[in-house]
Amino acid sequence: MIGQIDFLKNHLPFSLLPDDVLIGVADVLEKVTYTKDTFIYQQEVTKMKGVDILVEGEYESFFYDSAQNKRSLEIHHAGYCYGGISVLLNRKRSLKTVIAKKGTVIYFLPRKEFRALCRGFEEFFHYFTTQFGNRMLDEEFVHFFKKPIAFEESYIASEQLYSRRIESIEYREIVWCREDTPIYQTARIMAANKVSCLFVKNEKDEISGYVTDITLRDNVTAKQADAAQPIVKVMDNPIVSIDSHAYVYEAILRMFNTKTRYLLIKDKGNYIGFLSRNKLLSEQAESPLVFIQSVKQARSTEELQRKWNQVPKFVTQLLTKGVHAEIVNQVITTIADTISLKVIDNAIAEIGQPPAKFAFMVLGSEGRKEQTLKTDQDNAIIYEDKANEHREEVREYFLRFADMVSTSLDFVGISFCTGDYMAKNPKWTHSLSHWKRNYESWMSDSLPETVIQFSTFFDCRFIYGDKSIFDELQQFIDSALENPMQKLFFFMAKNALQYEPPLTFFKSIKTVTKGDREVFDIKKTMTPIVDLVRVYALRNRVFEVNTGERLKVLCEKGVFTEKEYHELMQSYYYLMGMRLRSQARQIAQDHTEPDNDIDLKSITKIEQVTLVEIFKTIRDFQSKIRLEFTNTIFG
Repeated sequence: MIGQIDFLKNHLPFSLLPDDVLIGVADVLEKVTYTKDTFIYQQEVTKMKGVDILVEGEYESFFYDSAQNKRSLEIHHAGYCYGGISVLLNRKRSLKTVIAKKGTVIYFLPRKEFRALCRGFEEFFHYFTTQFGNRMLDEEFVHFFKKPIAFEESYIASEQLYSRRIESIEYREIVWCREDTPIYQTARIMAANKVSCLFVKNEKDEISGYVTDITLRDNVTAKQADAAQPIVKVMDNPIVSIDSHAYVYEAILRMFNTKTRYLLIKDKGNYIGFLSRNKLLSEQAESPLVFIQSVKQARSTEELQRKWNQVPKFVTQLLTKGVHAEIVNQVITTIADTISLKVIDNAIAEIGQPPAKFAFMVLGSEGRKEQTLKTDQDNAIIYEDKANEHREEVREYFLRFADMVSTSLDFVGISFCTGDYMAKNPKWTHSLSHWKRNYESWMSDSLPETVIQFSTFFDCRFIYGDKSIFDELQQFIDSALENPMQKLFFFMAKNALQYEPPLTFFKSIKTVTKGDREVFDIKKTMTPIVDLVRVYALRNRVFEVNTGERLKVLCEKGVFTEKEYHELMQSYYYLMGMRLRSQARQIAQDHTEPDNDIDLKSITKIEQVTLVEIFKTIRDFQSKIRLEFTNTIFG
């Protein structure tokens, strides 16, 4: 027994226990010896009867993938305790598959006694939870640890296909002409109405056929037909229709069975619109690219609004399939950008071409391509400098234009910015020379309040207009940063220290009470990472705006080590994934406005443990930035 006690005293976590407790532990240990390559535990199958403490030899632990390859392979040596995480955090099932190598000797501690130690000694218990939290920062470990997606979640899209009705889909208005309309005139009608399908009515006011771009190409242009002859001579038929109450899958089957590209929609015997095959299929497609294409095809602000309202459901599907949070961010941002481009085009079509070159830029989380489902609009306009006699005219146009764009985006669902950082605010629609003075002032005359207020303008991204204007502003900022900017970086670093990770003195998650909920603000938790990466990026003149892209370049430049890079990347996107899932759940399941509050009751013990480790990582990086930029370890 003395040998066992001495062994335990020299190895964590048993070295954390009092001597008298170790005597009791040694008394219940069972010594076991394994021969070469003994298969001991099978991942997610073997029920753990206790924990193993390696005395001699090696344990090999790993996950088997679908091809029976060993993944997340680890070799454990004397002193390692296997099974603690499995007993505490994995329903008593072995977390990984384990093979013992030749000559392996272990001390086996029964589950009952192990649990008693965890209940009685918090530091002993936290050794295992901390170990697990560190592992959850490893992407491969997380991938193989994840439980299979529930059947219901896996088939969300299929269920929609078989339960969704035609009436729920945005159909097109019917544009038509008479059978005796000359071919060239039908082409003009199609061009004027921006449609690729024109229906043809007979003298009884019945739809007798249709003409498409392909019809005109194949039956007129290719055959050098007379464009003055009536459209009835070249139109296509038959007409295929379906009731608006029919199911989507019925419409798709009918289209493929009849080989038609267009389907008329009937309601109470009357035609009310039509659907194209591409439109119908794009509505069902799960591919982000196809969904974005359907956004590009939207014809009205109302349709853009309906598309934006579909984003939470779409995001839920992506997250359920295990799509990385960074990619989900980019999908949301691309959809928002696509909507913004449509809105800008519509505004220009309504008020006419701008009287000067301009660049429309987005800021903040949209600028960083890190939008979530609780998002507002942050944008600004830069226009070229004009002679004095035209300045008022140009400014009047862009202020009106900005108001139209911001108002339309708000209608769609991308809300007005609560801080008023929008182009519709006259402060943020200005000439290039004015913007240069803004940035010069923010950088050279830095004050704590201005750095906090205007840091979002250092996360700016061009999306529309003349990019050369935006590039000139970026070059101006780059040149300015060649000069010493210690005051700017000092206050930016202080800004990154404003929000402390929500950790209590005892290393648990600090919450605030909201009603009957104990919550923490996950956005504020992520803010220090965004802020500290931004200040390092500016000091090193890195002009990527996305946090992940900034980190990658900073790592390549040697500003961050590989270890630091992976710690920050994994921490940031773990938090982002949790934030997106929470918001999607609030919208889709609770039918409430999304927020950034995470209720501790809504997350698992495993997630809580992982969060604690992430908060420690953030706090460590804050210590680094405090020392490096403010020359003090205390702030």
